[in-house]
Amino acid sequence: MAKKGLGRGLGMLLGEDDDVDEAIAKSAADIAKLPIEFIIPDPEQPRKHFADDAIAELASSIRTKGLLQPILVRPRGNKGDEYLIVAGERRWRAAQKAQLHEVPVIIRELDDEQAAEIALIENVQRVDLNPMEEAEAYQRLAEKHERGQAEIAEAVGKSRSHIANMMRLTGLPKKVKAQVREGHLSMGHARAILSAEYPEQIASLVLERGLSVRQTEALVREARDGETKTAEKKPKASSPAEKNADTRALERDIAEALGMEVSIDHRGKKGGTLSIAYGNLDQLDEICRRLMELPK
Repeated sequence: MAKKGLGRGLGMLLGEDDDVDEAIAKSAADIAKLPIEFIIPDPEQPRKHFADDAIAELASSIRTKGLLQPILVRPRGNKGDEYLIVAGERRWRAAQKAQLHEVPVIIRELDDEQAAEIALIENVQRVDLNPMEEAEAYQRLAEKHERGQAEIAEAVGKSRSHIANMMRLTGLPKKVKAQVREGHLSMGHARAILSAEYPEQIASLVLERGLSVRQTEALVREARDGETKTAEKKPKASSPAEKNADTRALERDIAEALGMEVSIDHRGKKGGTLSIAYGNLDQLDEICRRLMELPK
């Protein structure tokens, strides 16, 4: 991961390292101890779901071995002795369960943007976030901290198309977001449902019938085309199966370049249709900007 693209907060923490855990481990000289009640979770923490069994397992380890890795915190403005967690909320929760009275910490003076970046990158490096948490974290960086998709991609070590595809998930209805967040729907299901006219109804059918991602994509196509065939029946060999290898390859290339879902419906001598699905107005603006910049 390139150091140049990292934000100020991560640079302050990492120095020459690109891994949050390694940087914290090397900061032994900066470790202090704080009463556990002085430490509170940051409401902007990208990770919202913590598995109870994993917390219990870590708490058991802490009881016997102690808390080996410090928690990264920052002062909470003018709140006196209160500190917000930047990285390590899972360890803090387990330490509470293990009934520790104080915990090792590293205190850093960080603003909201710096803390948000470090928290996101720590979770992405650990693969701790579910797809919805990751998508919403990228969206917050883009909207609240005015970070572009390319800048976010460089900071977290992902491709720009990955960031764009994840951010599209924030366009799902609230109910479907919850189903993704809780693990009932996969990332593949969510991307297919996103292009449906009635995503909540499609999501309900997917869960009710236990449909695979491919079956979900077929169901969305059928609903879009006004077909009445149910998902239990074998999806007919339509769009993707009838497209030749060149058309499918072109779809992939354009989708990768734009970071959006692309479909080409080629009808031979009659021409065809190129469809680009966007998730929000920012993505529509990006499409328009690129089209206008094309050489005439």
